[in-house]
Amino acid sequence: MPTKIIAVANQKGGVGKTTTAVNLAACLAGLDRRVLLFDLDPQANATSGLGLEKVEGASAYRVLLGEGSLLDKIKPTPYERLEIVPSEVDLCAADLELARTENHLQAVSRSLKAVTESNRFDIVLIDCPPSLGVLTLNAFVASDGLLVPLQCEYYALEGISMMTRVLNQLREAGVNPGLDIFGVVMTMFDGRTKLSNEVVGEVRNLLGAKVFETAIPRSTKLAEAPSFGQPIIHYDKYSSGAAAYQLLAQEVLARLNGTEPCTTEPRA
Repeated sequence: MPTKIIAVANQKGGVGKTTTAVNLAACLAGLDRRVLLFDLDPQANATSGLGLEKVEGASAYRVLLGEGSLLDKIKPTPYERLEIVPSEVDLCAADLELARTENHLQAVSRSLKAVTESNRFDIVLIDCPPSLGVLTLNAFVASDGLLVPLQCEYYALEGISMMTRVLNQLREAGVNPGLDIFGVVMTMFDGRTKLSNEVVGEVRNLLGAKVFETAIPRSTKLAEAPSFGQPIIHYDKYSSGAAAYQLLAQEVLARLNGTEPCTTEPRA
């Protein structure tokens, strides 16, 4: 199966985007998939979330401007079958500099070509910045689909409507005609509250099967894990957050394979 590229994106910050990118990547690797996490966010939280230091010159910045190969930027992580293209603050300049170049929306796509042709990875997850700037649009153009984390709050649907408009514009412009939302995952879910349940119901009514069955719970352990540079399945593998991301990984693989997830475990 060719390498699948999925952008993890939401222009709103604080919705669990990087938490989802890091933990989904680790869980997919735990299911014997070869995974590359491409940290495209200048904040580099996905990089530190896997225990790597933010090192000057380590990001894809120069590659995006046409210098060198992205394969040379790939670094190992402490976790088997999981590698990363780290980020650091120099990516902040990429939005401005890429905008001045020809075919500036294809920079990430061009950079990833060497990665996909290498057949080293089954799945590439791109952790996008919390904005709809040039870097995020580049990730959209390079991807087979978008995975959108939505926080269980009433403003959740505003983000998805704006993202849908951007997707339509990219399709109409012909830069990625097949681009669509691969899936929506509800985050920071608290089943004890009326609000969480109402928001999940509203999102499911609007988006139907695009919404994953698994919801990611609000969890202290999930919040703690990044400060230790560990995905939740390695920080506390028996926590509710670890169980939820393992179930989400099964759902993601099932969608990629066009099948139903083979699990009878309870959803979060």
